[in-house]
Amino acid sequence: MTAPQTEVRPVARRLPVAPLTGLAAGLAAVHAALLLVLHGRGAPVPFTTSRGEEVLLTGSGVDAHDTVFTAAGNLGVAVVTLVVAALVPLALRSALAGSTRAVLLLLGLLGYLFYASATTAFGSAYGPLFLLEVAVLAAALPAFVLAAAAVSRSARVATVDGRGYPRRPLGIFLLAAAAVTAVVWATPLVGSLVTGTAPPTLGPATTMVTDVLDLAVIVPATLVGGLLVLRRSPLGPVVAAPLLALITALLPAIVLSTLFQVGAGIRFGPAEVAGPIGGFLLLGLVGAVLLSRLLAAAPATR
Repeated sequence: MTAPQTEVRPVARRLPVAPLTGLAAGLAAVHAALLLVLHGRGAPVPFTTSRGEEVLLTGSGVDAHDTVFTAAGNLGVAVVTLVVAALVPLALRSALAGSTRAVLLLLGLLGYLFYASATTAFGSAYGPLFLLEVAVLAAALPAFVLAAAAVSRSARVATVDGRGYPRRPLGIFLLAAAAVTAVVWATPLVGSLVTGTAPPTLGPATTMVTDVLDLAVIVPATLVGGLLVLRRSPLGPVVAAPLLALITALLPAIVLSTLFQVGAGIRFGPAEVAGPIGGFLLLGLVGAVLLSRLLAAAPATR
């Protein structure tokens, strides 16, 4: 059945969707550019953590107090953020014209900016870019919420009823992604609790920020999204779009981050390559295909 032409409420006329969206994308782009340009390039500095473990800090630049591993990984995320920020104005223009497809894409882009900014603001060491990181998060969160509110019920129903809506594969994929993410992040944490040691990637931090976000936010959201999609709930596309966009963005982000980390002297064992790196790359490839199918099922115009 062909998706009917449906109307998307022009929420941006009543709420500051466009200004907040533009602000979030602009601030994210500025932060990413500064991080890439002002990244520390000196010799790493040894540092003894509060747990008595030796780690290497970048030692210079705006990320001087981040570990070499974290700082190099942030560079890969910064490159992807620049691309996402550049796509936001294009999606916003079509979304304001009433395209459900564009609203879902915009929701996905803003979801990535929110997740990336939250990870950076909470997970990176305090430095010269801290207030900018907070500003990105402060703009990205309300912009994401307002973008979700911009998808009317009629538009959501039209998407679910649209030709090619990948209900079964999308629902199963989201459930599988929730399980994989939970296993990948929880396994080393459980191992650390059993052995009484700190997780290998803790470094000088006091807690595992990314693990918290993924296990407490992403995994439950992905699980709920999968169930909503399988039940043909109109809320399914709204929950699935940002999750698929995030999973898709992880594909280039992980590749680039790994390359930067290897270039910084980090070495990965076979288990790390086959587990977290290989597992999330596979999820990214499948997520990209399902995201394209989801957007294709949504109405392109009013």
